[in-house]
Amino acid sequence: MDITTEQIKDLRQDSGAGIMDCRNALKETNGDKAKAMEILQKQGFVNAKKSAGRTTKQGLVASYIHGGGRIGALVEVNCETDFVARTNEFQDLVRNVAMQVAAMDPQYLSKESCPAGVEIDFQNACLLMQPYIKDPARSVQDLVTELIAKTGENIVISHFSRFELGK
Repeated sequence: MDITTEQIKDLRQDSGAGIMDCRNALKETNGDKAKAMEILQKQGFVNAKKSAGRTTKQGLVASYIHGGGRIGALVEVNCETDFVARTNEFQDLVRNVAMQVAAMDPQYLSKESCPAGVEIDFQNACLLMQPYIKDPARSVQDLVTELIAKTGENIVISHFSRFELGK
């Protein structure tokens, strides 16, 4: 089956994957966009795992103030290059993570950062495991992983703090 440039362009726009990756996925699925998207997502998550050990020295610090100035959050999210840090997708991620911290008050970054022997609900206490406030079907880790797959760079939430008047 011949794959048209329109099909490739459409899949690329929806997935953020490279042209050749989109073309190959469409060829493999005989032009089925939904199946091609699944293939690209699987490839992206595999690539995200490969990039996990790379150094992240660039990124952004963002704040979010909510509730008439009564609650605020500050987050640092790092990536490998300033090129990615300047993209709208990365900036949106950082802003959304700050909003998540303000709304959900996580105590720890991940399950691994929790002290040993403490009995807590990891899904509520760990930022990366929390359901994303704008789409509870996805976790905060899912958001980060999706952007890693899209950019091809390692992305790490380094620090976060939440402030609330009276606490």
